[in-house]
Amino acid sequence: MKYFVTGATGFVGGVLARQLRAVGYEVHASVRNLDKAKELEAVGVRLFKGDVTDKESMREAMTGVDGVYHVAGWYKIGVHDKSDGERVNIQGTRNVLELMKELGIRKGVYTSTLGVNSNTRGKLVDETYRFTGKHITEYDRTKAAAHDIAKEFIANGLPLVIVMPGGIYGPGDTSVIRKNIIEFLHGRLPALPTQMAVCWAHVDDTVHGHILAMEKGKPGETYIIAGEPRTIVDAFQLASHITGKRTPMIAPYQMMKVLSVLVTPFDSFLPETYTSEGLRALAGATYWGDNSKARRELGFNPRPFREGWEETLRHEMKLLGM
Repeated sequence: MKYFVTGATGFVGGVLARQLRAVGYEVHASVRNLDKAKELEAVGVRLFKGDVTDKESMREAMTGVDGVYHVAGWYKIGVHDKSDGERVNIQGTRNVLELMKELGIRKGVYTSTLGVNSNTRGKLVDETYRFTGKHITEYDRTKAAAHDIAKEFIANGLPLVIVMPGGIYGPGDTSVIRKNIIEFLHGRLPALPTQMAVCWAHVDDTVHGHILAMEKGKPGETYIIAGEPRTIVDAFQLASHITGKRTPMIAPYQMMKVLSVLVTPFDSFLPETYTSEGLRALAGATYWGDNSKARRELGFNPRPFREGWEETLRHEMKLLGM
């Protein structure tokens, strides 16, 4: 089997490309910078210079493959320049799916996110849930728009499966989760907001969910491939128990809401975490989804949060010489 992977130099896409190669599949990847993808090349990934924002740059890499994994995405919260959200998440998705249709590729898996539902307000929702309010962040908005584009292509006959991960963690993480772990281990994580919660899944389990979706998922279906729902407070209290490090201060989420309004005039001068958008994302939102359908139809079975979280913490402590 031969697969095309977007986002192969990212966290999830990189693990996916390596797992596919580990079982002997051919993997093609479009990358913006060939020099930064040497590790992928070393495990046998065939690299092509290209980018999801340039449709024609991916044509050669996608020609002749058996399946497409569209993982690439722009994931930034609180940044001042949000233009890449539109270019990568929305137009990039349209480019990949148009090419998949033109080339007659027999199956694809598109990586959406529980973020398309924004705040579920404490409810563990399933794939039938539809969010209709104003999105908390530009990431949520643009991924929701891309999700709708994927559904449009499915309605027009594209053999596509949509997967919706939640909060992804694990060794090699490049997101704000790893940044928070490092700050926590150094005793510099200032505060944890109450109620803010995600569904946590180890990156290896998330990637396995993608592979299961390609192997067993029904074209046209959507599967939530997230893990256990836990608050940020729960996660770092457990981290304190595992590592012996101090638990950060716990701050009422209402305070974050008030601050998000007060700092709005100063957004252009503030670090990402403290912009109005960054604070809104911390203000008691729950990004929750029920993975029962993926368990039932795909055999998705993510590891217990404690097991994966402890492995990740020990990994980071080793890297930091602790």
